Amino acid sequence: MTAHLSLQQARHLQLAAQGLLNPPRRKAAKADALAAIRRMALLQIDTISVVARSPYLVLYNRIGAYDPAWLDQLLAEGALFEYWAHEACFVPTEDYGLLRHRMLNLDDMGWKQPQRWLEQHRAEVEAIVEHIRANGPARSADFERKSGKGNGWWDWKPEKRHLETLFTLGRLMVKERRAFQRVYDLAERVLPAWDDARDLPSPQDARLAMTRNSCRALGLVKPAWVADYYRQKRGVCAEPLHRLADAGELIPVKVEGWSHDAFVHASLAAELELAAAEQLKSGRTAILSPFDPLVWDRKRALELFDFDYKIECYTPAPKRKYGYFTLPILNRGKLVGRLDAKAHRAQGVFEVKSLHLEAGARVSRRLAGDLAAELSRLAAWHGTPDWRVGQAPEPLADMLRSLR
Repeated sequence: MTAHLSLQQARHLQLAAQGLLNPPRRKAAKADALAAIRRMALLQIDTISVVARSPYLVLYNRIGAYDPAWLDQLLAEGALFEYWAHEACFVPTEDYGLLRHRMLNLDDMGWKQPQRWLEQHRAEVEAIVEHIRANGPARSADFERKSGKGNGWWDWKPEKRHLETLFTLGRLMVKERRAFQRVYDLAERVLPAWDDARDLPSPQDARLAMTRNSCRALGLVKPAWVADYYRQKRGVCAEPLHRLADAGELIPVKVEGWSHDAFVHASLAAELELAAAEQLKSGRTAILSPFDPLVWDRKRALELFDFDYKIECYTPAPKRKYGYFTLPILNRGKLVGRLDAKAHRAQGVFEVKSLHLEAGARVSRRLAGDLAAELSRLAAWHGTPDWRVGQAPEPLADMLRSLR
């Protein structure tokens, strides 16, 4: 019999799959960081650092306080690799074959620019390859800009474009990061055991595996959400999704108010039973990255959590509604608001510039206590233990200040 779920029960199932239902139960170890990435399948990369860069913050919200160097070490040790998945992501190395097809056939993803750049600058691009072959791994910073200082990512020097083209084509890989800068090496030196002729899965098997990973990571899914996770074309997900359902890896469910099909991954069978019996609860408060898998699909966040979210760092300041880098607030199974924060590391201050609650979110002492406790933990992990709140709804602002 098909299970019927309320919207809140559906939310709890996705939180359970994402490792966000309840706080971590023990002190984190390095193995927990890798396990969390494997659970999510993908860890999106972003460079904005007004608070901890996104991949570090996403991990913090799964495993608690940890040493950010662990993520860098996992990449350098070969447990992870970087490539274009949802966006630029850290990916478990055992899944290299799932994305290898994109490197070998950029046209299938609609990526015209890298191939065009290679054709226009083939001699210079090949010179970069030979430079790395002869001299070892290289960063973009190792090549001097010949035309003055650049003006951001839209004004990359040619060598940076050459390196990124080779990375997208799969000829170079990111061997490690230094101060978060990519260090590139030849793919055959980073993954010496890989052999396309022997190890490459068929495109159909790769799509099935990406669909399986997406379903496991999200827990509760509908077809469009699955396609978005790895940026697959919607049409190619329908068949593998139903294959997984027919094989018993997905459990069909009905969600209140939804007319479309929904499925729960079989690994959450016990949680599904608890949810249907109103026994799956969330006691978690978390300040999320804008690129957390829970919210990176803005349409999913709206449909599942009724959370209309847009990051405004690329919006001119006068037109911003909430702030430069607003972080969603998860509280006891709901997305209840967002805050604009900045970690002043030299001063040891974690500043909440503004905090906005969603319509319908009720100000209460319990909410204030939850937020204050989480802000204290988050600020301490940033090395900025003195946290302060600027603009916030009253009386929440006074409650938070009294709890500092």
